[in-house]
Amino acid sequence: MIPALPAIGSLVAGFAVEGITRALQPPAPTGADFGQVFAEVGAAIDRLKTAEATSISAIEGRASIQEMVESVVAAEQSLHTVLAVRDKMVAAYQSLAQMPI
Repeated sequence: MIPALPAIGSLVAGFAVEGITRALQPPAPTGADFGQVFAEVGAAIDRLKTAEATSISAIEGRASIQEMVESVVAAEQSLHTVLAVRDKMVAAYQSLAQMPI
């Protein structure tokens, strides 16, 4: 029974080395890249155009009120997303502008 103890010690040491190795590695990027953000902006513009067309169709009586409300809500959510991205970009620019050279 006593000879098995060194094997357990090497097993525990192996786990410790793996944990340290994982801790030293940089984390994988989790955010969207810049191109994906602007692709979403393009999609938001399309949603705004669709909402406008659906609203006009509802006024003319060719679309239901429910379709109009759904498209307007989707456009509103897209607009809030675009505004949040814009605010983050402005804040980042302002923080860069305040850095001493």
